Amino acid sequence: MSSRLQASRFYAILDTGYVPREVLVDKCRALLAGGADIIQLRAKQEDHAQRIEILDTLVPLFADSDVPLVVNDDLEAALKFPGVGLHVGQDDLSAQEARERLGPERVLGLSTHSPAQARGAISQTAILDYFAVGPVFATPTKPDYIPVGLQLVRQVAEMQPPLPWFAIGGIKRYNLIQVLEAGATRVVAVSDALCAEDSATVVTEYQTALRASSF
Repeated sequence: MSSRLQASRFYAILDTGYVPREVLVDKCRALLAGGADIIQLRAKQEDHAQRIEILDTLVPLFADSDVPLVVNDDLEAALKFPGVGLHVGQDDLSAQEARERLGPERVLGLSTHSPAQARGAISQTAILDYFAVGPVFATPTKPDYIPVGLQLVRQVAEMQPPLPWFAIGGIKRYNLIQVLEAGATRVVAVSDALCAEDSATVVTEYQTALRASSF
């Protein structure tokens, strides 16, 4: 695991459900400029070929950066581009199989939604680079998921995972303090950063709050 990822605090997601494809590059530049520590392309509405096209436009932005770019649930798309990582869910390709295909150097993350799934992620420390915990609050990004609430954040924090973990789901600047008080030190915010007119400033505000937190 890179020291860059170990020190990460803010995880941004380029979600094509929120942002039209024609502005993805500008949004990605803004997220990088604001200081996002890791960026994921989530293109659920697009097919594999379209994800390849999008990654073609995004990958050059990371050429002089140590910020990881990962793609959601499309291993073959990740493998098309040197260095692009992968994020998988509980119902996707197994982390073990993904790591075997990706090799040891690329970033690999996993979504978790319960204490048992979080423990499962922790047991795969040799395979995963990070895991996500959520959705903490209700979110239109995952309408079929029942929010796990702050209780799961507290439970995972008490596990003291050796892996970096990120709280995700419905997190906004106005409720960030609750998430930090529950024990998270890293967060994913999707729409709050992505839909802002000045996404770079919003990311910077998150980073400032995360670094200042004493929880």
